[in-house]
Amino acid sequence: MVVGDENRMSGRSKGTIINRKSAERRSQKTSRTESSPGNRWLVLAICLGLTAITWAVFGQTLRFQFVNFDDGAYVFKNPQVARGLTSEGIVWAFTHVHAANWHPVTWLSHMLDSQLYGLNSGRHHFTNVLLHTATAILLFLILRQMTGALWRSAFVAAVFAIHPLRAESVAWVAERKDVLSGLFFMLTIWAYVRYSRRPSAARYGLLLFLFAFGLMSKPMLVTLPFVLLLLDYWPLDRLGAGQPRDPKFTTRRKLIVEKLPLIGLVAASSVATLFAQKVALQPLANISITARVGNALMSGVVYVRQLFWPFRLTAYYPFAPEDVVAGKVLLSLALLAAVSVAVFVLRRHRYLVTGWLWYLIMLGPVIGIIQVGDQAHADRYTYLPQIGLGLLITWGAADLFARWRYHRLILGTLSLTLVTVLAFKARTQAAYWQNSESLWLHTLALTSNNMAAEQNLGETLHEKGQIEEAMVHFQNALRINPNLASVHSSLGVALLETGRPEESLAHLQTAVALDPHDGDAHYNMGNTLMEIGQASEALAHFNTALQINPDDTQALNNMAWMLATWPDAMIRDGTKAVALAERAVLLTDNKEPRTIATLAAALAETARFPEAAQTAERAAQLARDQGNLALADSIRARAELYRANLPSRDRRHSFTR
Repeated sequence: MVVGDENRMSGRSKGTIINRKSAERRSQKTSRTESSPGNRWLVLAICLGLTAITWAVFGQTLRFQFVNFDDGAYVFKNPQVARGLTSEGIVWAFTHVHAANWHPVTWLSHMLDSQLYGLNSGRHHFTNVLLHTATAILLFLILRQMTGALWRSAFVAAVFAIHPLRAESVAWVAERKDVLSGLFFMLTIWAYVRYSRRPSAARYGLLLFLFAFGLMSKPMLVTLPFVLLLLDYWPLDRLGAGQPRDPKFTTRRKLIVEKLPLIGLVAASSVATLFAQKVALQPLANISITARVGNALMSGVVYVRQLFWPFRLTAYYPFAPEDVVAGKVLLSLALLAAVSVAVFVLRRHRYLVTGWLWYLIMLGPVIGIIQVGDQAHADRYTYLPQIGLGLLITWGAADLFARWRYHRLILGTLSLTLVTVLAFKARTQAAYWQNSESLWLHTLALTSNNMAAEQNLGETLHEKGQIEEAMVHFQNALRINPNLASVHSSLGVALLETGRPEESLAHLQTAVALDPHDGDAHYNMGNTLMEIGQASEALAHFNTALQINPDDTQALNNMAWMLATWPDAMIRDGTKAVALAERAVLLTDNKEPRTIATLAAALAETARFPEAAQTAERAAQLARDQGNLALADSIRARAELYRANLPSRDRRHSFTR
């Protein structure tokens, strides 16, 4: 791969005047060259090469599992998504805030995957890789279209495609919003280039449409109108010294005015995002504005360092206020300022201005001034911003070595070496995402005082039945931060399963007190209270969990079970139990034997015994088909009760998370 090709566009120096006829002749020559069969085959070969290296790095994810880092909330524990594309789900996507986000197009993408593949994690990963591949190819084609530089465009696209920082965005199913919004980002730029060369209402309408879909995939695209202004400056050169009648050139005022409808969409998306993320926003009382600004400056330098030295990358970098010290902040400020000054001094090379400001502007929404979550920085935040650095470095290197005798050979060899090294490192980085255990063990190996990694590794071990080991990690997380409601809740569940209901209850009462809006805490409290026989209190907490999340199938199921089977007649309510169980069965798409078994018990409580027996047999057969023979036998035993016109009574049994 040679980045030092002949089509250099380093910007026009002051005082240069383009002769219109020579420009037209050059344009005609370029058009003939680009449309030649040899050139078309070369472009096709590069696109195939980008596809090959992307799949060589990320194709392994087709064997990966879901991880317990938002994948549950986004896919396999989200009943609206797990059911596939339904009319109710489509309405939900546009009208509900979930997981502290409003991004309906992303939800629809996940629903479509569930419709096509069910909960096969490898197929969900397949879509991520497919979207990322398409984005990389579009980046190459668009850069080539705007600049005329074939190999430089190919190199930028290749680094974008397989840099180790991409692993988080591509190998993490819940980060679908990154690769999906990236695709719409490229499509929007493509539409803008078409519009800039031949403006029309139809072309502008397509631009607005694609941009709106991008914002509804991930609101990070709010900076795109400003990126388009940078592209006007270079490489589109819409402010150049061309002829007045040339539609390519226009006034600064017109360029700004034509972006106003896009900025209107940005304003609407920003309001929706602030509303959606109000729960996840960190108040100033938690992280001061001084610490936020300091961390933002340090992160701006960290992302540049990671571009050149992509080692010790991990899924979660905990924010530590003690690390934001004056020396590091001032050094970061000095480095960023030095680059900015250098770019200004060398501004006749316009790609420097576009590349550097692209990077800074696109980082704005995620730099941490408005802090969402408690991470210091995140690899996924570099997905689109670092394209700007790629432009700056690639075009800069090509111009810098242009006078060297063997510059093509040198740059070609260096480019190929860099892409190869990055591909191997990215493949290793992506492999850590194969399952939750490998992800969090790697994270803990590289970080300290990482509450999120301790908690999530604890959840992973708990799910595998390693309860004592899980409790160690929960306790580690609480030592880092004793006010974590979700960790108290998880520890409470583990204690209940080890036969310590009183200790369990104490942690769950802390959890509910710390976060009264945590539906899981109320659900787990309900289970514990049910275990120790406090039925009324248990129902109250199940009910609160359902008020927080009406689609919580497990709360629906357990509440229905209690109302159908509790020995005390004052607690039972068969009619309500049927309604709750039917909702749970609907949300699990008639594929969960436990919810169907609960519906059978509810039907028996309302004396609909033949229907109850038939429903129980259906649940037992489904359990058997899924390989859960013990559950199948248990359900069939209750079916015999229903055939004898007897309801089910079970004081102790619950279907826990």
